[in-house]
Amino acid sequence: MDKSGKVFVTGATGFIGSSLTRQLLEAGYVVRGMSRSKPKAPPGAEDSLDALWNHPNFEYVAGDINDVDSLTRAMEGCRYAISLAGYARNFARDPQVFHRINVDGMRNVFAAAKKLELEKIVWTSTIVTFGPTKKGETGDENMPRITDKYYTEYEESKSVAEAEALQWVKKGLPLTIVNPTRVYGPGQLSEGNAMAALIRDYRRGTAPFLLNFGKNVGNYGYVDDVARGHMLALEKGRIGERYILGGDNASLLELFRLIDKVDGRRHFKLPMYKFFPLLFANSQKAWALLTGFYPRITPGWVRTFCVDWTYSCEKAKTELGYDPIPLEEGLRRTCDWLDALAAKKR
Repeated sequence: MDKSGKVFVTGATGFIGSSLTRQLLEAGYVVRGMSRSKPKAPPGAEDSLDALWNHPNFEYVAGDINDVDSLTRAMEGCRYAISLAGYARNFARDPQVFHRINVDGMRNVFAAAKKLELEKIVWTSTIVTFGPTKKGETGDENMPRITDKYYTEYEESKSVAEAEALQWVKKGLPLTIVNPTRVYGPGQLSEGNAMAALIRDYRRGTAPFLLNFGKNVGNYGYVDDVARGHMLALEKGRIGERYILGGDNASLLELFRLIDKVDGRRHFKLPMYKFFPLLFANSQKAWALLTGFYPRITPGWVRTFCVDWTYSCEKAKTELGYDPIPLEEGLRRTCDWLDALAAKKR
């Protein structure tokens, strides 16, 4: 990979994107980062964001993946592209927002990249496009979906987008796809980093709930590892291939127990059936549709967490050199960061 070529990054200032941009710069790349607006630094990250803006090899541009003209202008002069921009929130009053950003926005990025003849594009999908896994089984990139059902508008829109993305490869687009799992770690306490908020609230005692008795499994990827996986996909990923970027698999109960271990003390846990969270989520959604209030959780995401998402990152490890840290170490770093944030607020 010729590092003299400029890398265009959409979503460069987001949770994963800011870590990716920093790592690209550290590796010697020239980066042009695009987002709709220049964000303020999250608490505790002011110095690191200032270092990013002032880096001699970083150029910020304002643009929108749904504004074709601004997108094409922003991409001109770049040799490679990594597109992380998407709508990953748990709710939109207009469900078509998911399709406009995750499908139409992807099309715009690909069309601009093809027009400008970029040499390589990495597009960020998600693990949920593969669907849930059967009990006791571990999925990978070759696993067909075991259900036609989609739990959320986000899952459906990204699945539609990914299927179309693979068709763009057949049209000659030099595209590699990455599928992050549940990403957590220091950075931004935004909806994109919902796992860090869950960890914080569990440690505070305000979110002790073991949904479905905490038995369902998910795969957890530390943010800096997942960001590095994007860079490795740019450098080594095969055209037309998908790579799962995550870490260890753990049930919610196992996750909470690891947090207890990191903290050196037990926190209160409240096992419950999914009926009560679903009741709460449905009331939240109904109120949101009625008033415009933004819900803390929706029924689709409750159902998502009540099935297993057990996946392997072996393909990324073998082909890309992806090397994620253990979940316990990632949780330790995340808890240290949360403690530092809390100390600054005192």
